[in-house]
Amino acid sequence: MSAPGTGPASWFDRLFLARGFSPVARFGLVSAVLCAVVLLFFWPGVAHYDTVAQYQQVVSGAYYDWHPPAMARLWSVFHALGWAGQGPMFLLQTVLYWIGLGLVAAALARGGARIAAVAVLALGLWPPALGWQAVVVKDGQMAAALLAATGLVAWKRLAGKPLGAIGTAALVVLLGYAVLVRSNAIFAVAPLAVGLFAPWRWQEWRSRFLLIGAATVATLALSPAINHGLLGAEASGVEATQPIFDMAGIAHRAGPEAVPLLPPETWRQLEAKRCYSSILWDIFSIGKRCDFIQHGLAGRPRQEIFSAWMRAIREHPVAYLSHRLAHWNATMRWFVPRHFPQAAPQAESQPNKFGLGSPGSQVAAYDRLAGWLVDSPLGAPIFALAVALAVLALARPAQSAAHGLAVPLALSATAMEWSFLVVSIAIDWRYHLWSTLAAGLSAILLVTEPLPKRGARIALAALALIALTALAARLMLPQIGDSYEALIR
Repeated sequence: MSAPGTGPASWFDRLFLARGFSPVARFGLVSAVLCAVVLLFFWPGVAHYDTVAQYQQVVSGAYYDWHPPAMARLWSVFHALGWAGQGPMFLLQTVLYWIGLGLVAAALARGGARIAAVAVLALGLWPPALGWQAVVVKDGQMAAALLAATGLVAWKRLAGKPLGAIGTAALVVLLGYAVLVRSNAIFAVAPLAVGLFAPWRWQEWRSRFLLIGAATVATLALSPAINHGLLGAEASGVEATQPIFDMAGIAHRAGPEAVPLLPPETWRQLEAKRCYSSILWDIFSIGKRCDFIQHGLAGRPRQEIFSAWMRAIREHPVAYLSHRLAHWNATMRWFVPRHFPQAAPQAESQPNKFGLGSPGSQVAAYDRLAGWLVDSPLGAPIFALAVALAVLALARPAQSAAHGLAVPLALSATAMEWSFLVVSIAIDWRYHLWSTLAAGLSAILLVTEPLPKRGARIALAALALIALTALAARLMLPQIGDSYEALIR
């Protein structure tokens, strides 16, 4: 670590003339300033297509489960108090985002790791992450809640203190909201929660993984009851999107007879109209040119659809795995061409009738930079996954509180990214927002302690290999277009 007044962190001293300020005060002040600057720069936040759909529920009071209704229900509280628009939700996710990062940075600075503390704040300014965090969608809400939860624990644990009753209650609320705000959030939240409530110990890995698995299964089983019963959302049929996507992939690879849920003629029509893509399911949605698949399933019992899906997977495992691996590669943006769609943050709000406005024109230039970075190998989710795996290989949680916090963050990122092998129907980069932040934070915590040189060299070589192969793909593969329309035409 650098001595006080030297190295990359010394500019804090000069910037604030902070001889009388503790490291905690300095980094707390900088975090607060960054939060205010981000709010001003991006205000009132960007309304995505999903944002508009959720706000329509808020205004109408009619909730449905296509998007987890927890966010819309919370939003309705602000709306009932007279605060219209996306502003309150943008404020919430921005404040939680910088509280979490600020607490981690201050905790590291308090222990003398000022360079690591600067790196934490720099991670928060990483344009792909910050650009998407300015979009008022469930991904930003989830990432902000998990960052705040991580910050609370880091503040106490890196000082060797217990979280306490109030801190534990806040942790439960933040983790609970994160679970409810995305349908697949449990894959990230369960590993993180296990490591936040109790320091990670590898010798207890069996019981920890059993607890993670049980929490994941229980949450997935209880989610419909929470969304429909407690939160009062109507069923939208969203649960059928995954089976439809996978069955189309199996029929495409194994032939029209492979999925007897629909007549072979229907699957032949899918081929004739070139409907199938391993990238996303949207072309099958109502109103798109291949919605005849959905119309063919109209009125079918949910159990019949799910049984046919499972049967198709059992009888055609090679076709299923081929389909899922192709999709996973696309959403991880590994072997993909340049300007792969659905990556750059949105700079303007979706046109809408609710008065949801857009930030100023300065955001467009910022998001162009973010788009360039996210299109690079360093912005690919596969790189974040590789970073998280490297942290898991090198961390020694028994020897360091920072490493003990790095492990659950890396596990959270890893579990989330691997979950897309099974549960995913689209490739939007925003789905990987939390994983990118968690992997970055885990790496920063990791390097606060000396690492074995041989292991570090191997990890760096693996990261270089991932980056180089991704770069080669971007240079060699033909482009498919850089817009959503290019994917569904």
